[in-house]
Amino acid sequence: MSFMATVSLLEAALDRQLQRDAGMPHAYYQILAMLSEAPERTLRMSDLAAITQSSQSRLSHAVSRLERNGWVRRRPCPDDRRSTLAELTEAGFAALAAAAPGHVRSVRENLFDQLDPEQVGQLRDICQAALCRLAAAPEAVVMPGARVTNPDTEGTVG
Repeated sequence: MSFMATVSLLEAALDRQLQRDAGMPHAYYQILAMLSEAPERTLRMSDLAAITQSSQSRLSHAVSRLERNGWVRRRPCPDDRRSTLAELTEAGFAALAAAAPGHVRSVRENLFDQLDPEQVGQLRDICQAALCRLAAAPEAVVMPGARVTNPDTEGTVG
């Protein structure tokens, strides 16, 4: 219960900070961040939905809002007519870059400043162990830039 309460309250704090300082919800920041880490700053909408744990319709609504801001553009996938690509624009990258320092500061203030260096290492190890297990599932889509290593073998999983 402590874990669920912590994640819930941290998400709410990050959302409030981003709304106040950058005029975007945390969900939009996450979409922009995932696109910024992807090759050519582009992902299939279906992959982006899986990475952000969003339904297709919820992601489509969010991307529509991001398109109106000029931060994302949609285009047909050249090798699969059924798929649509979401691409981060230069304006979207600039909005993400402007929002990032405040977001990072909020993560530090709300999470890492409460921990000593040993606890930070423990948290990293705990998250890495859980991520390794979760990423091994056949249906798992791991966010771009995530380093998934197996602590038992020190090898990269994904």
